[in-house]
Amino acid sequence: MGQTLGCVMVTQSTVAIRESFGKFDGVLDPGCHLMPWCIGKSIAGYLTLRLQQLDVRCETKTKDNVFVTVVASIQYRALAEKASDAFYKLTNTKQQIQSYVFDVIRASIPKLLLDDAFEQKNEIAKAVEEELEKAMSMYGYEIVQTLIVDIEPDAHVKRAMNEINAAARQRLAANEKAEAEKIIQIKRAEGDAESKYLAGLGIARQRQAIVDGLRDSVLAFSEGVPGTSARDVMDMVLVTQYFDTMKEIGAQSKSSSVFIPHGPGAVKDVAAQIRDGLLQAQHGGPSSTAPSLL
Repeated sequence: MGQTLGCVMVTQSTVAIRESFGKFDGVLDPGCHLMPWCIGKSIAGYLTLRLQQLDVRCETKTKDNVFVTVVASIQYRALAEKASDAFYKLTNTKQQIQSYVFDVIRASIPKLLLDDAFEQKNEIAKAVEEELEKAMSMYGYEIVQTLIVDIEPDAHVKRAMNEINAAARQRLAANEKAEAEKIIQIKRAEGDAESKYLAGLGIARQRQAIVDGLRDSVLAFSEGVPGTSARDVMDMVLVTQYFDTMKEIGAQSKSSSVFIPHGPGAVKDVAAQIRDGLLQAQHGGPSSTAPSLL
């Protein structure tokens, strides 16, 4: 209807290619334009200036003979000042871009190992972008950005890589667990040693207190009861300690009966045996050890 009336409308972010008797005659910007068809003017077509994206999937092989599929995203747009080149010089823009992407990727990936290909995605994208920019600028297109969005190995290779990664993580976890158990055992041993050290100090202080108490008791008894010697008092204390020890043994042992000497001279015999045992232990006598009363 507009061309019948001799005018045409061009929408925003679009340019129109005008021809005169089939020959390029100019580029029409967005807006309303006169189009006198009666003198051979016509619209050959429209060209969008919007940013476009092309996703390219390229299968190739790495240096270590692993087949991968590289997915690249190309963002491009036509330049308004080169609209005629973009409209006339290329028949299929997307196919042309895809050919250049295939060429660069298949020249770059075979030089890299699989792990290096993942690490150098940015370098590969930069190489693709530089090649496209150089090639497509003469056709009136600008390459805005090139992204390598994914590198997909073969399914079997991917499964093997996951298993290797899982095994490495399990090994690391086992090492960390072993290290933690080692630290726990060391701390437990240190705590046990400290506990035994403190227990030894406590026992030593206890025995020292007992010795001090016995000494004070012997001195007090000797002074309070005339005619008694320190040896008589010590014999009495040793016998008392001996019977206390036998009482504890009877209470803690599985057997409820303990046989001890009994008779008029039993107490004297017990005191003599205890005293002789202590003297033998002090002078390095027979190897038999006297019962510990303290």
